Amino acid sequence: MLTDKFKETLRYEGAVSLTSWGAEAKPHVTGTWITYLHLTEDGRLLAPAAGMHHLESDIKVNDIIYMMLGVREVEGKNGYQGIGFRLTGRAQLLSEGEEYEMMKERYPFLRQVLEITPVELEQLL
Repeated sequence: MLTDKFKETLRYEGAVSLTSWGAEAKPHVTGTWITYLHLTEDGRLLAPAAGMHHLESDIKVNDIIYMMLGVREVEGKNGYQGIGFRLTGRAQLLSEGEEYEMMKERYPFLRQVLEITPVELEQLL
């Protein structure tokens, strides 16, 4: 599901926006950094969640999340210097288990771990 270009993008720093919406159908956007993302062997993305309380409420009702990220360091379409992606995924928050412990060791500030299972990936640039 995740392309080599997407995986290359994860090697650089940049902002990540996460859009969720719950029962009110009012979108909420929060963010993190690309370098906080951990790609699992089976293609899921993990991120430390220190706050993300609104996102937590939203995914209890609707587990679909949109992730946007991009960097200048990776060549995009048609030789464009820069690349961007929109990833649609299913989200959940983990508060126990092996992956939670691994992420807690890396990021002691986390409250939970955001797990995103990709459903669709679109390269925008």
